[in-house]
Amino acid sequence: MSKILLAEDDDAMRSFLSASLRRAGHDVQDYEDGEGALEALEREVFDLLLTDIVMPGIDGIELARRGAELDPAMKIVFITGFAAVALSGSSPTPAGAKVLSKPFHLRELVDEVERVMAA
Repeated sequence: MSKILLAEDDDAMRSFLSASLRRAGHDVQDYEDGEGALEALEREVFDLLLTDIVMPGIDGIELARRGAELDPAMKIVFITGFAAVALSGSSPTPAGAKVLSKPFHLRELVDEVERVMAA
């Protein structure tokens, strides 16, 4: 079981992803924005940060960068519908971060989380 921090501003997507990951046996804390997620990262240690890239306020790339500074061992997976735009090199992303493009099947998400955690 992995301890996962999920940051996703879309309410339906967030609850759907949280429920799916919990059913797969993971401990999930979810937040609707980067600010709340960053506060959680400052308080606790997580195995994995699963974050949308495009969010108001602190976006997923900034959240991941700051999370990686707090805990270099934490794994990072971005979920986005805008991967090509968001990861265009204007913002450096933490080394080893993975990207899962929307839309994706829940099985893909669970498999990717398990692959990342096993690496």
